[in-house]
Amino acid sequence: MEFLNLSKPTNNRKLKPGMILIAEPFLADPNFARSVILLCEHGEEGSVGFVLNRPTDLTLGDLLPELYTPLLNINQGGPVQLDTLHMLHRSPEAYGGNEIIPGVYWGGSYEALQESIQNNEYQPIDLKLFVGYSGWSPGQLEKELEEGSWMVADLNPQILFETEPENIWKAAIRLLGKEYSYLANMPLNPQLN
Repeated sequence: MEFLNLSKPTNNRKLKPGMILIAEPFLADPNFARSVILLCEHGEEGSVGFVLNRPTDLTLGDLLPELYTPLLNINQGGPVQLDTLHMLHRSPEAYGGNEIIPGVYWGGSYEALQESIQNNEYQPIDLKLFVGYSGWSPGQLEKELEEGSWMVADLNPQILFETEPENIWKAAIRLLGKEYSYLANMPLNPQLN
């Protein structure tokens, strides 16, 4: 497919936390079809990230009844360890965490999260919660990049915090530049056209 050759320049970049992986339009894996993943860790031991555009019907109260709030939906971060809860946020003064890029943090204090919810002192627009994560063993992600499964761009925090999940993939494609814009309008299965 011609677009796979066009995406190669974006795949030659050195991977690092804060980059997003944008699924090529026809990636068949149902866990990652049309997904955008924020890479939070990448090193000799492998890679960890979170799918940004897989909302669930769950709220935090479904997982932790004592923390009921209809304003915090849960996203599926990936197919690994679906019994774990993770957060991405832009409130380090409230929750702590590890800075992924300036202004975006991964993890932090769940006690502080609980307290902010109980006191109604949280901003839903500054906080994303995920069950599970996406993970790759050492060298696996690089191999997938060579195969053309992913395109790579730097995260724009607006995509993470302010873009509706159904629009994230197309917004991420636009980050690649005008020469990739046609990808955003490709049908899921071009043979059906």
